Amino acid sequence: MLIDFVPDETLYPFESRWFDSSAGRVHYIDEGAGPPILFCHGSPTWSFLYRHIVKGLRDRYRCIAIDYLGFGLSERPADFGYRIAEHTTVLGELIDHLQLDDLILMGQDWGGPIGLGAATARADRVRGIVLGNTVFWPIEPLANRAFSVILGSRPMQRRILERNLLVERFLLGELGGKLTEAEADHYRMVQPTEVARRGLTVMPKEIRAARPLLDQLAQDVPALLGHKPTLAVWGMRDVVFRPKACLPRIHDAFADLDVVELPRAQHFIQEQAPGEIISAIVNRFP
Repeated sequence: MLIDFVPDETLYPFESRWFDSSAGRVHYIDEGAGPPILFCHGSPTWSFLYRHIVKGLRDRYRCIAIDYLGFGLSERPADFGYRIAEHTTVLGELIDHLQLDDLILMGQDWGGPIGLGAATARADRVRGIVLGNTVFWPIEPLANRAFSVILGSRPMQRRILERNLLVERFLLGELGGKLTEAEADHYRMVQPTEVARRGLTVMPKEIRAARPLLDQLAQDVPALLGHKPTLAVWGMRDVVFRPKACLPRIHDAFADLDVVELPRAQHFIQEQAPGEIISAIVNRFP
């Protein structure tokens, strides 16, 4: 299943590109020229989340932003499991297909472990890392694990499918005052049906189910990427990945780390502080 939605070119002024991965047809954008930056979104978003950052950086970088299978304009394959490990494999295939070298990778939310999983397997091709409100270790806080249990229950899974709960309540609940109605619709309209939302139902369960992958990343990221120049851009009001819990672990993992605090931003930092993120990336990776 492909999504029958054409983004408004005034909001999303990019050329859609397609890659036939081993699991399904993947949508991505590839804008500008220069050092490549690969942008990895989380749930329940898509490459639209990075639109301001891509517009601000494509005059000096090659900006690539993917939609994972089950998200954005990418295909919803019936036989795909939508697990974090599977998204990581597909992202790695795109990196290889585009022959990306000297790569800067940015990941936020689930985009952190998905992007870092692909990057650890290609560490010699990675120039630097940008992390925003994410983790790459097992998610232990009780509130996060309770969220996983509750959202993984049958009644809440039905609400995700039938009412688009993750978009309406969690994404737009945080960003509703920030977005225009047209922008909000770009998050809604890429998840128009229950079939289209099937990938969304998996993500809350992965907080617990992806523990083996996160255990491995907790070892591999410091060992294979810990010497790479790294930037953390952090929404300091995030209640999902709280800065006091997460930033010390990132400090421990990376020897060459800059941290830029975003004091007014919550979880979806690309919508709330795009200008600060653009400046931070330019300063860190001139």
